[in-house]
Amino acid sequence: MIKRLARCIREYKWAALLSPICMIGEVYMETLIPLVLSNIVDQGVQAGNMGAVVRYGLILVLYAMISLVFGVASAFFASYAATGFSRNLRHDMYYKVQTFDFGNIDKFSTSSIVTRLTSDVANIQMAFQMMIRMAIRCPMMLILATINAYTISPELCVIYCVVLPLLFAGLLILMRCVHPIFDRVFKTYDKLNNVVQENVHGIRVVKAFVREEREKEKFTSVSNEIYRDFCKAERIMSFNNPLMQFSVYTCILFISYVGASMVVASGNDPAGLTTGQLTSMFTYTGQILNSLMMLSMVFVMITMSRAPMRRTTEILAEEPHLASPALPVTEVPDGAVDFEGVSFRYSEKADRNALEKIDLHIESGMTVGILGGTGSSKSTLVQLIPRLYDATEGVVRVGGVDVKDYDMDVLRESVAMVLQKNVLFSGTIKDNLRWGDPNATDEQMIHACQLACADEFIQGFPDKYDTYIEQGGSNVSGGQKQRLCIARALLKKPKILILDDSTSAVDTHTDAMIRKAFREEIPNTTKIIIAQRVSSVEDADLILVLDGGRIVGQGKHDELLKTCDIYREVYESQVKGGLE
Repeated sequence: MIKRLARCIREYKWAALLSPICMIGEVYMETLIPLVLSNIVDQGVQAGNMGAVVRYGLILVLYAMISLVFGVASAFFASYAATGFSRNLRHDMYYKVQTFDFGNIDKFSTSSIVTRLTSDVANIQMAFQMMIRMAIRCPMMLILATINAYTISPELCVIYCVVLPLLFAGLLILMRCVHPIFDRVFKTYDKLNNVVQENVHGIRVVKAFVREEREKEKFTSVSNEIYRDFCKAERIMSFNNPLMQFSVYTCILFISYVGASMVVASGNDPAGLTTGQLTSMFTYTGQILNSLMMLSMVFVMITMSRAPMRRTTEILAEEPHLASPALPVTEVPDGAVDFEGVSFRYSEKADRNALEKIDLHIESGMTVGILGGTGSSKSTLVQLIPRLYDATEGVVRVGGVDVKDYDMDVLRESVAMVLQKNVLFSGTIKDNLRWGDPNATDEQMIHACQLACADEFIQGFPDKYDTYIEQGGSNVSGGQKQRLCIARALLKKPKILILDDSTSAVDTHTDAMIRKAFREEIPNTTKIIIAQRVSSVEDADLILVLDGGRIVGQGKHDELLKTCDIYREVYESQVKGGLE
């Protein structure tokens, strides 16, 4: 986990190395200051030598200034390295997500990915900055201060050998108690983001059904769960400060009593403990125990960041289930599609296959209609063609070649899909259309929109093709959004065009106009139309009827009326239902 995250430091390695080096310089100078203070007291104040006071005073100022410079430099390099590291980490995670296929996306929820890219990375950034500064400062201060204290009085250092192990054990117990709580908190953050995302995305439905109070209750419930866990963690961590204070005062009392006795007993003996040295021992005691207190804060931050580190590493370590072969086919000959004994299930844990033993041949240029009830796996079937998923069993061929043998970008460039959930991005209409072809001219965009019956309403906008589309296409109607998505797909000039129930929001007349334009303008493109209306597919060259993941009927409209009960029932309910 650490090794994988460390790869994100990259060009900021020098700053990450300079920060602890400067921190060592700062700590070293700080631990020399008590020795200088000792000389000021012993050789200056007690001896009545103002020259020694001035001399050692200037040395003290010099050491303090050097320590300040090292401290500022360490802080600068640490912040520079930490912000650069977090930038690289977000970059790597985001780029990794772009390589995910639908199976990977199904594994990580959208809200979880957003949380990992934002708050998790922020926590890791703070932990990294603290590690390259405080995680170096605290042990170095502890070691150097202890060495200097030992050189002054080995007898007084006995108290450290007693208190420090007990203090360290107490801090370790606190960390072990707190870690599971923080681990749980970050999982709850995913739930919180999911609630917010659902509410904001579906705010129109929430208001239409007057369910604001219910949504508030859901948010409050998850928010309170985070509150309770953080309170529990803080209650445990609150023992940290009393434990530290107890250790500090215990050491001070011991050093005060024993040290004062040693000073009195030494009298004028130069080899004994002096007043200045006793003062230095108090300073070193503060430095040692404060370093432990800061070290406990580092442990807290590391404990809090362990869960985010694991979660971000999961994204970086995840490998796409689908990949291009070593020697891929780089050209799609035509739009012929073949399914040979294809079965598919979304995961190994699924109870049954979503598709079962599909055998199908579609010639290039054919128009194929697909009908079926909700859950009959119509969308699943067509998603195997551009290899958004891989078949669990059997082979899917495009242009006579197994889809697994193609370069995936080449295959997907040859297949245009207009999905059930039509997605438009914030930007102008031209920006959205150029997703189909970045180099499309204005004339090509207008022609594509004319085929999709979108040009008529675009011309009605004041800014026409420069009209700004809000995020998600919220400022256009459902039918307008569908027609823009169809036009965008047509600009790809695909060999296979898949319309996944993408004319459901347009009227029957516009639907017929779009299908007529397809027949006349793109006769060589294979067109696969998933629809709920029989009228949308009745003039297709081949109609498939799916039920329970199986093809229960295939043929032309007239044939299916005679041979397929499901098709006939759907047709009669739509055509004759109104008369009856």
